[in-house]
Parts: sequence; C-alpha cells; structure tokens
Amino acid sequence: MIVDSSNNETLVAAAFSQQANHFDSLYSGNTIIQYKRERVRSHLKKLIQSGNSILELNSGTGEDAVWLAQQKCEVHATDISTGMLEVIHQKIRNEVLDNLISYECCSFTQLERLQNKGPYNMIFSNFAGLNCTGDLDKVLTSFSSLLKPNGIVTLVLLPKFCLWEFLLIFKGKFKTATRRFFSKKGRRAKIDGHHFKCWYYNPSYVIKYLKSDFDLLSVEGLCTFVPPSYLENFAEKYPRAYQYLKTKEEKKRKIWPWKNIGDYYIISMQKK
Repeated sequence: MIVDSSNNETLVAAAFSQQANHFDSLYSGNTIIQYKRERVRSHLKKLIQSGNSILELNSGTGEDAVWLAQQKCEVHATDISTGMLEVIHQKIRNEVLDNLISYECCSFTQLERLQNKGPYNMIFSNFAGLNCTGDLDKVLTSFSSLLKPNGIVTLVLLPKFCLWEFLLIFKGKFKTATRRFFSKKGRRAKIDGHHFKCWYYNPSYVIKYLKSDFDLLSVEGLCTFVPPSYLENFAEKYPRAYQYLKTKEEKKRKIWPWKNIGDYYIISMQKK
C-alpha cells in the first residue's frame, strides 16, 4: 500500500493551525477530556523523574509540555503545525519556562531531521497524534537511537476497535460503528473544515515494531467504560453513572480485553 504521507501531513498541519488559537478554550471545559489528561498524567508520574529529558511528539498547544516542565522535566516539544508552535511559544513566555521547554517544527515521520536529537529519557505522544500517519512502523523504529539506555516510550493511541463506537451500530450508525475496522487505507477526519486521514493501531502493532529493542511495561485502556469525550456533557447529565464508570475503569483498565477496546489506550515500553 502506498500512502502519500507528506500530503496528509500538510493537511493535518493546516487543520490544527486553523484550530490552534481556540483549541484550549474549545476543550478546557470538557469534563471527560480533563479525565483523560488526568489519567495520562497519572501514568506518566510513575515513569518520570525530576531532571528527565523528554521528547514530545505532536505537542499541540503545549498543555502537556507545561505540565511536564512543572514536574521539573526538560521538554523538547515538536509539532508540524506552526499555529500550535506559536501558542507553545506564548505559553513558554507566560509561564517563564524557557529554561525547561524548547520547541521545534518537525514531523514525527522525519525525526532524523531533528536539530535536538537528545538522547532523551522519554519519548511521549499524547491523544492520537501518531494516528495521523499510515507509516507508524517507520516512526516507531526511529525511536531507539533517540533514547538513552532504559529510556521509555509512552504513547496514547486509538485502537482498531472501540467498544463505545461499536455500540452505535444499535442506533443505525453502521459507518461510524465500524470505521476503525476498515482503516487500512486510512479514514477521513475533519477539523474546522479541513479534511485529512487517520489510521488505527492496536497495541500489538506497537509491540511488534518495538520488541527488538524494547520491553513492554504496560498497556491500559482509556475511555473503555468512561464514554468518549465527544459524547458531550455526559458527565454533567449523568453524574452518578459517570462516577460509577470511572470506578469501573480504574479497576479494569489493565485487564484484557478492556485494556484494548477503549477509545484510546496508553502503552509504555522501555529500551533494553
């Protein structure tokens, strides 16, 4: 299969640059998005230490970069969206974090072009940025040279099956319910009028391409029981159900099959 990655990246960059200035305000009030961030950060807290150097891929507006810097980590934030990088620049100035956060316009499919090649203690990518390429295998195999011995990769990705999406089949939304199954050639996504493609990858895919140099630390499902954030105001409309589902997810998030069938999963692997 031939995928025009450069063209898709151009479309992705345009979409997120268009959204950059209102991205934070658009999602800051979403309770489930805040839940997702808390879950990812709870996962990271178990892996990072003060003084760690972290390469962040698809860093967006820098919300995670700022948080990591607040944990006393040094972050090199990368993105292909110039609009997002402008927002990061402003946050670095506002928070006076220029001693802890640097940034660079670079695609995760071209990490050999990085000006700052580390090596790093961690490579981190949040909220499915890496699902915007059909060449994830090439991205994964570039990680080892950028990491120190025992360095960690933590990725938050969209799998090929989401229980909540599949349940939409009972509402007659067959196309949405099955869109992840048939994503070999990529599925169309849309942000602020800009179309691009995304692909879906199971944890086994990541493990396959990293296993020669990395050991698996953990996989946990994210929004397996808790509904996806696009079900707007679910937490506000059904607070008791939301709390129950949060508790259920906390207990089951690392257990098969629940760890594999959320809206996302968090996977961490450590360099041998």
